[in-house]
Amino acid sequence: MGSEANNHSDQKSRKALLREEGLMPLLEHLGELRKRLVYVLIILTLGLVVGLVLAQPTYNFLMSQKPANTISLHTFSLWDGIGMYMKFAFVIALILALPVIAYQLWAFVKPALRKNEQRSTLKYVPFALIMFLIGLAFSYFVVFPLAFNFTRTVSQHLNLEETYGIAQYFTFMFNLLIPISLLFELPLVIMFLTAIRLVNPKRLRKMRRLAYFIMVLIGVMITPPDFISDILVAIPLIILYEVSVFLSGTVHKKQLAADAKWEAEYGESPNHA
Repeated sequence: MGSEANNHSDQKSRKALLREEGLMPLLEHLGELRKRLVYVLIILTLGLVVGLVLAQPTYNFLMSQKPANTISLHTFSLWDGIGMYMKFAFVIALILALPVIAYQLWAFVKPALRKNEQRSTLKYVPFALIMFLIGLAFSYFVVFPLAFNFTRTVSQHLNLEETYGIAQYFTFMFNLLIPISLLFELPLVIMFLTAIRLVNPKRLRKMRRLAYFIMVLIGVMITPPDFISDILVAIPLIILYEVSVFLSGTVHKKQLAADAKWEAEYGESPNHA
């Protein structure tokens, strides 16, 4: 009995020490992050199953559209067909999982938010899918045809015989579509970071020159090396940044109004409450 009591006392003292040094909250945060990542992995796995089912009809649809219906696609490896299926399955899984990923991110930071901030940031979750789909449409119908036609023009100029592999074609397409579609999440990310008080419109305006440079750099990196394609990607990204700054200002104004109301009611800043 005495040894059990001593062990219990030692455990209590260790827990107290951990809490005093701030290690227990860190472990709790890591445990919460692990739980959220497990949920995301489960949804991605289920999404892959759905993606494998939808891969064939999606492939058939894309093959019936330009420019795929104007060329012959070939396979250069026994794994090309399987690789194509997996690419389609992954993209479909990502689209299906986006709202869940956004929700899990919100759930992870929720304990650090006040009630009104929890409600306002939760509204962003459904828009994660909407913005991704807008980016997907823009990249597929605008950027991809320009990039593909540019590469064909260069090949023809060099008198090269065009022989396209199915794996190379869809890899080229997805390497354009996925990054641009994810970049269209920028306004939501900025609004979310503003809502949890990590950024504000004043700081974003100070970073404008750097942000413009990064947007142009991204446009150059993910498009073929021609001026028109670079501009067609860079300009929408810059517009997205300016929209993000405007939305951040809207969120920040509401925060200042809520803080002023709290201070008038309780006589202190809510950040120190």
